Amino acid sequence: MTIQFSDNATTDRLRGEIAEVLTRARARTLALTGCLDDAELAAQHSRLMSPLVWDLAHIGNQEELWLVRDVGGRAAVRGDIDELYDAFKHARADRPELPLLDPAQARGYVGSVRDEVLDVLSSAPLRGNPLVEGGFAFGMVAQHEQQHDETMLATHQLRTGPAVLAAPPPPAARVPVRGEVIVPAGEFAMGTSTDPWALDNERPAHPVHVPGFAIDAAPVTNGEYLAFLADGGYERPELWSERGWRHRLDAGLVAPQFWERDGSGTWWRRAFGAPTPLRPNQPVVHVCWYEAEAYANWAGKRLPTEAEWEKAARFDPETGVTRRYPWGDADPGVAQANLGQRHLEPADVGAYPAGASPAGVHQLIGDVWEWTSSGFEPYPGFRAFPYAEYSDVFFGGDYRMLRGGSFGTDPVACRGTFRNWDHPIRRQIFSGFRLARDLRAGEGR
Repeated sequence: MTIQFSDNATTDRLRGEIAEVLTRARARTLALTGCLDDAELAAQHSRLMSPLVWDLAHIGNQEELWLVRDVGGRAAVRGDIDELYDAFKHARADRPELPLLDPAQARGYVGSVRDEVLDVLSSAPLRGNPLVEGGFAFGMVAQHEQQHDETMLATHQLRTGPAVLAAPPPPAARVPVRGEVIVPAGEFAMGTSTDPWALDNERPAHPVHVPGFAIDAAPVTNGEYLAFLADGGYERPELWSERGWRHRLDAGLVAPQFWERDGSGTWWRRAFGAPTPLRPNQPVVHVCWYEAEAYANWAGKRLPTEAEWEKAARFDPETGVTRRYPWGDADPGVAQANLGQRHLEPADVGAYPAGASPAGVHQLIGDVWEWTSSGFEPYPGFRAFPYAEYSDVFFGGDYRMLRGGSFGTDPVACRGTFRNWDHPIRRQIFSGFRLARDLRAGEGR
């Protein structure tokens, strides 16, 4: 649930909503770490990722810094470990060599911090200070924990050994979804100035004029991607940018990550330790930006810009209103989107008709993060808050924007304005894409 607050919401109700969101995040954190033994928690399953025990204690340390010390004005729970769990001081590849808390110590630490936080929450005014207004600092910390939970879920995907996670399958497709949707030219309000827990890079709301464009009604599927492979997509340098082709060769890319082909030539996908047959109508996942770009060139289209993606996800062409989500302003439920690790894979295209936009664009929220063509830049009027290291230090770097969340994203960390970014070579994340194109003469009138 993404929290919304009305003017008449009482402070007690707000405290209860905050406690629920924090409790949900902690239950997920403990589930992702409690299913492995101490050796696996301390191991580094990929140099791209931290040991899970580092993530666990880092979650507690950030919660202590912001909610115990800053909001609560209390003494440190563990003032001696701040540098160990500062993500900017130690690269992920180097973290196994640090004198980290062991799993039992980490669990005890995050538990002690949470006890302090709930005590702080019981008396925090939740108004009058930008850091606490509307519960912002608590919402920021809950989002931070859920973001690390998704990172830990990606670490689970990278580990080898027997499967330790389980979840029911996602719902089957309920409606056929195919073709494109035309989004007419015009202005819409991008970003937000009103969502109480929106992070600094989502702010402020500002008008953006977007030329008319066409966008696919659904993300690219496994079946569609298989056609790209069969047509030699990984052997044709003309489909790739110069940097993309160089990366394809250097990294030995031949298919999406975790795809495996058996002796009969049939493709399978390894998901959290279990091989599963490729489902043709499931959105493709674990592709990097360069792969998405090459596929788009092969298909004669392109990736949408970030503004195009957000307009398709939020703008209602009939009313001219910019919504919070494709379906409206209500928080996402089980009928609208595949979020919150309820399932361990994307749902087939057409599984969430209740989550479609008014124009008929499906599954923009949940299932897979969607690559866009845009880099990471601040919005006009951007102000770093409450610290520069969340967004400001990344602007202008070698990043591409991802939008919409994945099956591993919690609703508290996903909304129509939420912005994610990563290097274009990354594909251990739960990333897919959909295509767009410019309109031809006479279209969209």
